[in-house]
Amino acid sequence: MSGQLYDGIGEAFEGFKNLPLARYGEVPGFLGLVGDVEGRSVLDLASGTGFYSREFKRRGASHVLGVDISSAMVEAARAREEEDPLGVRYELGDVAELRAFEEPFDIAVAVQLFNYAEDVATIERMCRNIHRSLAAGAEFFAFGQHPDFRFDGPSLAKYGFLCESLGEHTEIGPRVRITALLDPPISFVANPPGREVWERSLRAAGFTGTTWVPLEISAAGVREYGEEFWDDYAANPPLTMLRCRA
Repeated sequence: MSGQLYDGIGEAFEGFKNLPLARYGEVPGFLGLVGDVEGRSVLDLASGTGFYSREFKRRGASHVLGVDISSAMVEAARAREEEDPLGVRYELGDVAELRAFEEPFDIAVAVQLFNYAEDVATIERMCRNIHRSLAAGAEFFAFGQHPDFRFDGPSLAKYGFLCESLGEHTEIGPRVRITALLDPPISFVANPPGREVWERSLRAAGFTGTTWVPLEISAAGVREYGEEFWDDYAANPPLTMLRCRA
């Protein structure tokens, strides 16, 4: 199901990274969280069109593999690789059924990976597969919706996104509609995990030291728009990050 959600988008997905919240929050924040990748192997799960995969390779990663459930996303990523060869590999795959790798990775990353899981058991299976793919002591970095986001707060439209509650709550968490205000806008219905689901699933898979890391707006974003522009974001952040160790 989640693969089909993205199959109609392909290359347009790259436009997400130019919206204010992504450009001045997500991208610098997540890259800063992952930190130095020089000489290290990186497994990029839910890699989309390969935005982060390419960036990690440019930053000196020894080997980068992007895995995504959407064939259109994988095709778009491979097309980018053909246009600008960096040595990144991409493959079609469902993280809930992730294949075993011959060599464990030094780092795994996942941006909005768990939003479309069918149930908590699927998230737990994903976490076990990620843990199995990592070297002992390696880190897993994730990015997703903040579990404490209040849907009745000010609109996020000025930041390039909308996040609206659909009034349903599953065992995973609230069902939401996320809209990227591109031209034309692109909407998804997602089911981002609650805090307990995140923490319990990672712990059950064998991860330790799970730490939630606030997503802050970069200095460039403050210079571009001014501090006051970001006040609504700071008062009710819709996004967050976490790190843990295999």
